[in-house]
Amino acid sequence: MGFETIQVRVEPPVCTIKIDRGDASNTINGTLVAEFGQALDTCEQSSIHVVVIEGSAGVFCLGADFKDYAENTDRNTPDPAALYDLWERLGSGPFVSIAHVQGKANAGGVGFVAACDIVLADRSAHFGLSEMVFSLFPACVLPFLIKRIGVQRAHFMTLTTAPITAQQALDWGLVDDCDANSETLLRKHLLRLRRLSKSGIRNYKAYMNTLNGIVAQSRSTAIAANRALFSDPDNREAIRRFVQTGVFPWEE
Repeated sequence: MGFETIQVRVEPPVCTIKIDRGDASNTINGTLVAEFGQALDTCEQSSIHVVVIEGSAGVFCLGADFKDYAENTDRNTPDPAALYDLWERLGSGPFVSIAHVQGKANAGGVGFVAACDIVLADRSAHFGLSEMVFSLFPACVLPFLIKRIGVQRAHFMTLTTAPITAQQALDWGLVDDCDANSETLLRKHLLRLRRLSKSGIRNYKAYMNTLNGIVAQSRSTAIAANRALFSDPDNREAIRRFVQTGVFPWEE
């Protein structure tokens, strides 16, 4: 399949999905969400039982692409319901999802990370939530993040807007394993994960999903909050001004 925003490499039983929007800092738009969903469709319907998500060496994913918001058009903005469903599939699908993070993960990029079953990081990785800078908040990210690191730590990341290091993310449980050479770390874990069966993974994850319902229970509230935030005229103006001038809201 030909994609515009992702690269897909299949080496059964592993499928690697690489976010490939280097000219836009690997940000999320509607096309990326749709193509990512198509790739997961193929994984679910095949023998694939491990899905690895990567970005580039310096940038994993920096969240939503502000360009369409700045132009006051929603032609290719990510639909929050589709994005939430995509993240939910990473956590509930019949495969082990692995976020392999090198460099920066911000905003929605942290959503991709927190949604995955396993997170492996390079020592260079940083994780941040910058939304409050623009009077937004990470409505759709928070249920996934809270499930991983708890309410207070997610609250702290949201309010401070400051990125945390790979080591701090490891200490907090956002990252499961970390090394100076994350490629070697990934290969080590894949050696064991390849041995699992798809039916075993499906049954286990179905059971695990019954033990913690915050993601499913928060879906409608999170999506409604996201839509309200991005439809607010003042928030859209702050985004437009930043995209066009590079000036942050506090610099007015």
